[in-house]
Amino acid sequence: MSVRITALTDPDEDSAGRRLAWLAADPDGNPAGYAFLRLFAKEGQRHLAELNIQVHPAERRRQVGSRLLDAAVAAARHDGRRNVIAQAEARSAGASFLTAGAFRPVLTLTYARLALADADLLLLTAIADEPHAGYRLTAWEGTVPDELADTFVASRRAMDDMPMGAVDYGTVVWDLDRVRAAASAVAARGDLLHTVAAVDRTDGSIAGFTELVIPGGATGDGQHYGTAVLPEHRGHGLARWMKAAAIVQARERHPRLGGLLTDTADNNPHMRRVNDDLGYLPTHTAHEYQLDL
Repeated sequence: MSVRITALTDPDEDSAGRRLAWLAADPDGNPAGYAFLRLFAKEGQRHLAELNIQVHPAERRRQVGSRLLDAAVAAARHDGRRNVIAQAEARSAGASFLTAGAFRPVLTLTYARLALADADLLLLTAIADEPHAGYRLTAWEGTVPDELADTFVASRRAMDDMPMGAVDYGTVVWDLDRVRAAASAVAARGDLLHTVAAVDRTDGSIAGFTELVIPGGATGDGQHYGTAVLPEHRGHGLARWMKAAAIVQARERHPRLGGLLTDTADNNPHMRRVNDDLGYLPTHTAHEYQLDL
């Protein structure tokens, strides 16, 4: 089959990066697949691009994916990128495709879901209400309040040593503009960003945080975005405490919500134990792949 690849203009661009896009079509102009290549723009990640390729099942094994991959890799090289990353579910057609395209697996992720109808709310409430000497919990929706903005930005470094396997993900440099832009992006698509943070009582600084995105309409499943504790505050059970509080608050405020989704790197056993303790059940495994250019 003759495949036509058309480069498209993607309006999704912000200070964190921009996307290139391609559409694959058959001789009659019917869409057969697409590719998105996100080019990270922030300092510390300008070597990296993230790839997403989708091919209609009926068009697979007809070189559609290969043509899209060739276009995306060429664009990444032209832009001076050093690595391209992509994700595929374990033992899937996508995993085989990426391996055949010289991508190598560099990180294993376990996805899990907490069905809120089955959650042990008594246990979760007890965990959330348990006092932690020297700390208190606070929460907000949307953009961080001005009085917490500086310390919240400073707390983002808690993600710097997050287990990432062999992924050359670089260093994500956070400032207040980036924090606000991330919250605005969630709001722009009609979703709600809910954050719970642990505050050090000695100086009022944020010691850790957990972020949860509630879908527009507050139905379906929410998505955990990140949970992290600063190194100097680890070992006090703050991650479990914050995440339990976020679950309880989500259940109380959004009773039609079906569940909460999370993913954890297999080389992060601490967070795996936290999720297990809170009742999350594994749903599937995926791998992060990396192509070195």
